[in-house]
Amino acid sequence: MDVPQRPRQDDDHLHDACGVVGVTGASDAAEVAYLALYALQHRGQESSGIVTSDRGRFHVHRDMGLVSDVFTPEVLKNLPGSQAIGHNRYSTHGGSLLRNAQPIWVTYHGGDIALGHNGQLTNGGTLRRTMEAAGSIFQTTSDTEVIVHLIAQSDAGSFESRLMDALRRVEGAFSLTMLAREGVYAARDSYGVRPLVIGRLDDGWIVVSETCALDIVEAEYVREVEPGEVVALGPDGPRTVGRLPRTPLHQCVFELIYFSRPDSVVFGEPVDRVRRRLGQQLAREYPAEADCVIAVPDSSNSAALGFAEESGIPFELGLIRNHYIGRTFIRPGQLAREAGVRVKYNVVKPLLKGKRVVVVDDSIVRGTTSRKLVKLLRRAGVREVHFRVSSPPVVGPCFYGIDTPSREELIGANHTLDEIKSYLGVESLGYLSEAGLRAAVSAPSEHCYACFTAKYPIALLDEELREAKPVHSLVD
Repeated sequence: MDVPQRPRQDDDHLHDACGVVGVTGASDAAEVAYLALYALQHRGQESSGIVTSDRGRFHVHRDMGLVSDVFTPEVLKNLPGSQAIGHNRYSTHGGSLLRNAQPIWVTYHGGDIALGHNGQLTNGGTLRRTMEAAGSIFQTTSDTEVIVHLIAQSDAGSFESRLMDALRRVEGAFSLTMLAREGVYAARDSYGVRPLVIGRLDDGWIVVSETCALDIVEAEYVREVEPGEVVALGPDGPRTVGRLPRTPLHQCVFELIYFSRPDSVVFGEPVDRVRRRLGQQLAREYPAEADCVIAVPDSSNSAALGFAEESGIPFELGLIRNHYIGRTFIRPGQLAREAGVRVKYNVVKPLLKGKRVVVVDDSIVRGTTSRKLVKLLRRAGVREVHFRVSSPPVVGPCFYGIDTPSREELIGANHTLDEIKSYLGVESLGYLSEAGLRAAVSAPSEHCYACFTAKYPIALLDEELREAKPVHSLVD
């Protein structure tokens, strides 16, 4: 049964769509996939799933919730096989429903296919309407199912030919893991929007969204799945099945700012190192006279350390985050409703009372959480609050795999710096400039900055995306 999740009105961060994993040649493939998904939990907390293949017979388990809740030891025992793919989901296209949980698994005349997708297709709606008009029946509202239908409908010969045929017809962002009777496959769009890396296990191979998932299973990093590359994973390692037409790279810069874990290497860059450079540049652009620097934990820790290093202002652990509240905190009564941000954060009062404090966060989306945090600091006796943001103002929604509010909800798109400062109730406010952001990454021309510029480098082909486009596209 499809069970809608609670609204996210109190969650004031952008969210990446998903994390994916593929495993082959491992006697305990389901357990390896489980551990990798556990490390990728930050990329999606709505649902989780694993599909395994045991001598050609597929086994599947998917459910709503966190990895540790969805997969018990008993469940993993019922997922035999040496091949597996897994998926953590945070919906961007299609609702938060059990039927949209991935990997998607179907049986067609060519056999079984399971597929996990991180990203968002920009022509998925158009393709879906065309196929529905021709008689196709969809079981989910996710754009991922479009790819499965394209594979099944292709008149190419082999599975690999069908797969290439299907991927040439889709546009947008996708990092995929797939399981078929022919084996485990991985693919990445030619823009390289979302990360995808290959590692070597003792007895097999693994492909995952981030290198932190290689560490947990003690896999050796081998290389990225290259943008536009489609790979088969077999006993002898990765084999390139084909390549999609070459395009300019538009790797999501928000992966480095916020989404990815700081212990990962993403797009060839250590994430922690990039975030420290962001904080250092922010300190140069917006210095402050203050007694200490604190982070909004945990994603802003590295940027706050960078700010402290550059400014010479001591870094302190002034905010403590509660890691155990889950995503669906229930507010049945007035007291619980008013608790709000206090459930997630608490101030170390003796440390900050009477102090001038620089608060470093990675982004401000709606501004609601930031405002509540400032009030929390004031109640704890903080004398001055200087708010610093290690990215430019978010002014446009993302159509490439990030769950983003509408432009009308984005505080940076609708208010001036002074208005935001007044709304937050702070002594000063500073956002990192776009030039500063570009200076902090190694290959600035190879990233997508659409959420900061509202200029979209990958064509928005679906009518509904063009209508939602807040400013203009670089590709019309």
